[in-house]
Amino acid sequence: MGKVTGFLEIDRRDRRYAPASDRIRHYKEFVIPLSEEATKDQAARCMNCGIPYCHSGCPVNNQIPDWNDLVYHSDWKEASLNLHSTNNFPEFTGRICPAPCEASCTLNLSDAPVTIKTIECAIVDRAWKNGWIKPEPAAKKTSKKVAVVGSGPAGLACAQQLARVGHDVHVFEKHAKAGGLLRYGIPDFKMEKFLIDRRVEQMNAEGVVFHMGVNVGVDLGADELLAGYDAVVLSGGAEKPRDLLIEGRELAGVHFAMDFLPQQNRRVGREPIHTNEPILAGAKHVVVIGGGDTGSDCIGTSIRQGALSVTQLEIMPQPPEKENKLLTWPNWPLKMRTSSSQEEGAKRDFSVLTKAFIGEEGAVKKIRCVRLDEHLKEIPGGEFELRADLVLLAMGFVSPIHEGLLHNLGVALDARGNVAADTLGYKTSLGHVFACGDMRRGQSLVVWAIREGRQAARSVDTFLMGSSVLPG
Repeated sequence: MGKVTGFLEIDRRDRRYAPASDRIRHYKEFVIPLSEEATKDQAARCMNCGIPYCHSGCPVNNQIPDWNDLVYHSDWKEASLNLHSTNNFPEFTGRICPAPCEASCTLNLSDAPVTIKTIECAIVDRAWKNGWIKPEPAAKKTSKKVAVVGSGPAGLACAQQLARVGHDVHVFEKHAKAGGLLRYGIPDFKMEKFLIDRRVEQMNAEGVVFHMGVNVGVDLGADELLAGYDAVVLSGGAEKPRDLLIEGRELAGVHFAMDFLPQQNRRVGREPIHTNEPILAGAKHVVVIGGGDTGSDCIGTSIRQGALSVTQLEIMPQPPEKENKLLTWPNWPLKMRTSSSQEEGAKRDFSVLTKAFIGEEGAVKKIRCVRLDEHLKEIPGGEFELRADLVLLAMGFVSPIHEGLLHNLGVALDARGNVAADTLGYKTSLGHVFACGDMRRGQSLVVWAIREGRQAARSVDTFLMGSSVLPG
């Protein structure tokens, strides 16, 4: 723990945002870190609560009280070693994780949890700044060859773990650069991409070979993949978006969020945009359908592009302002949350069903909606229309893409269309093929992807060598 009486003496304090009027003018990160002394004070608030429920909230099993205590005692280097023992990429989770650990913190019973996410980010940023994070190549090679398909957080974590125990690891990515949704889905103002690049450099130095621009199942046959490697890990994510098949869906100006967001990320990253239809929100009335993180990312991007207005529609009722702690804690609560992008000027509307897209000359101009009651039934007389020059569908993802690799492999799927594999062995229906991350569990969080990548790596290592020194 930190200071014995820290939680009684020190108030919760977290990072702040730069003013919205400033941050919407650029695509850089805008979170203002705490000072070193303020971070140590926040670490001092970690109490000796007997059972660290933050562990149950953290999918990667971070040893949170341990590195809080190390930060409080200014042992930042040891804190970094501790943090990296459970999480390959804490600079990712320290920026974009929703922090279920903080929801599970005992101090959250009084709405003042330890600022775990902020401390985590401070540790890893300090470690990079001081040069403590270096490549960790294996001392001895195993002669075993592993293919990892997909370079999102699950694939990267799995590949790094396997390389560090001596396997010859090859990562295949269909896009020009590694990162998956970290690079092409999450906007730069939430996580700048140099963070991914330096981890790729570290992994290169550890022996991981990246094959970019290779769509496995199209550019590289499934049979060739199976024949060329001792083990194959499928970590391609859940990329099939949920559609809204209503009247007017074919109109120009109605797009999936994941057609819109990657374009802007490529502009920022100075990558070519291979399309004759750039999707831009400038000087348009934008409607985002879907109330989750992807919808929030669409809001922030649209505002930065110069949208005239942004409205976000959610089919579910508006959540309560606060949860009932005695019913929900230490689990993740359903309550009203407002993202930094939503604070920048979006209008949010709940219990709304979109009925039709209305167009003129082939392009969307309005959407027809109806309000719903608490049972998600249409309210008589609740119809209304909204102006919409651009509609972004951000209603989540239903499964991995089956066409190509998964179809050619013939791997078994579960009832939801994900690759079937359990969390004990991560083995698929094919002998030496494993699956992890969103491709196995469905749409989820980056922190869950890292966990599954690490655990799958242990299973692959055990499969290849008979046992494993990797953490489970």
